[in-house]
Amino acid sequence: MIYDKTLYTGAIDLLKELIRTPSFSKEEDQTAGIICKYFALQRVEHTRTGNNVFAFNKYFDPSKPSILLNSHHDTVKPAKGYTMDPFIPVEKDGKIFGLGSNDAGGPLVSLLATFMHFHEMPDLNYNLVIAATAEEEISGANGIEAVLKNPYFLEPFAGKDITCAIVGEPTQMQMAVAERGLMVIDAVAQGRAGHAARNEGENAIYKAMLDIAWIHGFTFEKTSKLLGPTKMTVTVIETDNKAHNVVPAQCRFVIDTRVNEHYSFEEILDVMRKNMVSELTPRSTRLRSTSISTDHPLVQSGIALGRTCYGSPTTSDKALMHFPALKMGPGDSARSHTADEYIFTSEIEEGIGLYIELLNRLMHG
Repeated sequence: MIYDKTLYTGAIDLLKELIRTPSFSKEEDQTAGIICKYFALQRVEHTRTGNNVFAFNKYFDPSKPSILLNSHHDTVKPAKGYTMDPFIPVEKDGKIFGLGSNDAGGPLVSLLATFMHFHEMPDLNYNLVIAATAEEEISGANGIEAVLKNPYFLEPFAGKDITCAIVGEPTQMQMAVAERGLMVIDAVAQGRAGHAARNEGENAIYKAMLDIAWIHGFTFEKTSKLLGPTKMTVTVIETDNKAHNVVPAQCRFVIDTRVNEHYSFEEILDVMRKNMVSELTPRSTRLRSTSISTDHPLVQSGIALGRTCYGSPTTSDKALMHFPALKMGPGDSARSHTADEYIFTSEIEEGIGLYIELLNRLMHG
């Protein structure tokens, strides 16, 4: 794909500036300012709300359908094992190292460059909207979810909804057309305290063990071609009891539940409650399984470019969108949240080109 290469060099410069600036979830104030500066230098009207920044193409027309480009600028905290400063962008051997370079700095700057490519074009078939958002890594309420409810964001649409979205995450520029839902469940097994030496009480740990054994051995019947089976995994277990000679009255554990498109969260909870004695409380039911049809024009455009479709085991802001969304971006999910995180510069260059070509087929087709 031929495009103005200053878009690529500008994306690389912006990525390095973002890496230099710590932006842990809920602490993205400075990177939001950097993104505002990026728009301002290119004379693009934009809006900042909290730590989110959004903009519309110059010839936005509310009578036309709209495509949202979205990625996030928050990061997790550096993993243990870094051999270099996570906040110093090092370019070496065709790679840019640094915290957030792969997840999701590379996808974000590639989408920003793509937006700039189309920004001043008249007579597009679709409007193009971009949102650089916060709190994705913690699925926070003040990220994309807040933007999609913001009156300043909604006003230009004149009551119409977004048609579809591209969510920028590291997928090696393949198309994640489906995504598992995530439900984190707090479980509490209730017992009765007693002295261990006198065989008193009712051990809550033993009750929890029976439930955990059921979780380990149970298989949900419906398997997805794209997402595989629904999975439950116990990830945390604890009691308040610190004394070796006291039978614990309560044992708490956490269940990480990854749900395919064949089950609702309510159905999963119903099965669990019928088979477990522990009290179960979901922390949130917001991050539901999502999918976009392979017949959708966005996906068909990608297929025409030789992109493959797959189901993603990880969740993203795609889960918080009530319209069809395709997860796709440069970089590799396997590098996310790892020490000495990096992205290849060639991946960003290819990502910008593929994003532009993907949208060209819709914008001018």
